[in-house]
Amino acid sequence: MLLEEVVSAMDVTNTNREGAGIPLMVNSNVIRNNQTPPPSFPSVNGAATYLSETTSYLTSCFPAISDDVPGGPDAPEKMVLASEELREPLLRNNGGPPSTVSGSFTATTNAPRIREEITRITEGDHAQNNVSGVQSDETRTPGISMFQGLVDRVRKTMHGSSDDIGWLQRDPEMPPVEDGTERFNSILENIGHGIHVLPTSVVYLLVPGLFSNHGPLYFTTTKATFSKMGLTCHIAKIHSEASVEKNARELKEYIEEIYWGSKKRVLLLGHSKGGVDSAAALSIYWPELKDKVAGLALAQSPYGGSPIASDIMREGQIGDYFNVRKLMEILICKVIKGDLQSLEDLTYEKRREFLKKHHLPKELPVVSFHTEANISPTVLATLSRVAHAELPTFPPLSSNQAATVLPVVVPLGATLAACAQLLQSRYSEKSDGLVTCRDAEVPGSVVVRPKRKLDHAWMVYSSTNDDPLEPDASQVCEALMTLVVEVGLRKKHYLSVKEE
Repeated sequence: MLLEEVVSAMDVTNTNREGAGIPLMVNSNVIRNNQTPPPSFPSVNGAATYLSETTSYLTSCFPAISDDVPGGPDAPEKMVLASEELREPLLRNNGGPPSTVSGSFTATTNAPRIREEITRITEGDHAQNNVSGVQSDETRTPGISMFQGLVDRVRKTMHGSSDDIGWLQRDPEMPPVEDGTERFNSILENIGHGIHVLPTSVVYLLVPGLFSNHGPLYFTTTKATFSKMGLTCHIAKIHSEASVEKNARELKEYIEEIYWGSKKRVLLLGHSKGGVDSAAALSIYWPELKDKVAGLALAQSPYGGSPIASDIMREGQIGDYFNVRKLMEILICKVIKGDLQSLEDLTYEKRREFLKKHHLPKELPVVSFHTEANISPTVLATLSRVAHAELPTFPPLSSNQAATVLPVVVPLGATLAACAQLLQSRYSEKSDGLVTCRDAEVPGSVVVRPKRKLDHAWMVYSSTNDDPLEPDASQVCEALMTLVVEVGLRKKHYLSVKEE
């Protein structure tokens, strides 16, 4: 069909410009039978001119047929319409009626007019192609946005809390810390030799951390040891799974109750979230408590925040992919009747928000203590005593015979070692399994950085494989409180000299 159109287009006789044409002898019966006749040329130059003009015309007919032309059912119709528009002017002789095909005809070219029509149609096709391209881009935009969103989500998940860990040390508004490890080791060595210097003029308050209400042996060994030395020691009865601000208010009331009952100041030692709760109480209610508190020690407390809590509670982290957040919500809210806010308050976002509003007073003596968990394979066999189970008694049983008590042990050491390995692999950070060392250092405090490998639970639960030659948890707590007393005396002396 295309070749027939070409032949028909060449069937134009321009009477005013006979010299421009090339006479061709064509059998009309052959054309009607859809056969392609071999044209006759008067000379070689005529044949070359014919081929050149035919090639130019065919090339001009296909500018829109390219890879950019959209497919679909409308494409063939567009091509047919273009062919008809081209056919009409080509079959006219300078605006006259179309010529008829006879036994012989003379082919002449109206190249300018042909090119005008082709250019007009080509420009229209290109314009439609551009519109189609824009529509195609608009169609692809949601897919590209979805893919980019997926990439951003994966990048956010992989990045995790990398920019948050240790933010306290990078904040220029936070005061520097002082290294008290050497002095702490000296005090601990003296305690091992039976030298105890804690004053009896102070009441010692131990503040437990998260889930402590469900661990009956939490801090019990330390309290018993202090009581044997003639010291007044209490374990704060707070709801450990409550929010930081709620526990801060309860601790404020607890401190006031102890002070008004004993007329003695209170020295606090908070473990894990208990240290955060204690620091919050002294930060918020310091005007009411400054004459009732002797100092504060924070042991393994996520003062700057915890990557574990942040990765569970933050959007786009492991809490989303493994339903950890939902499981923690069921555990805290449904099983143990707590508040999920208690975990959220330990995230980096919440800690930043809180510390911008509430700072620890400068005159308060503060000691912070952090450790690094052992991640060797041998720790997998470590079990921690979290409770005692008393077996039922059956008669006959003498009055002097005690009931059989068995320790309840759980693999806390192995669990915390796995968490410490995770934090080490993902963030290259040393931790006790739950709190990184850098996040446990309280700005402006005296920091204790022991070399001994201790996990997060060691401070409050005894282990089945503790080394008897090493100081136990109660001795470490005693050394920390002794250091707080020394820091308090030093600050008191400094302030008195400064006032003079």
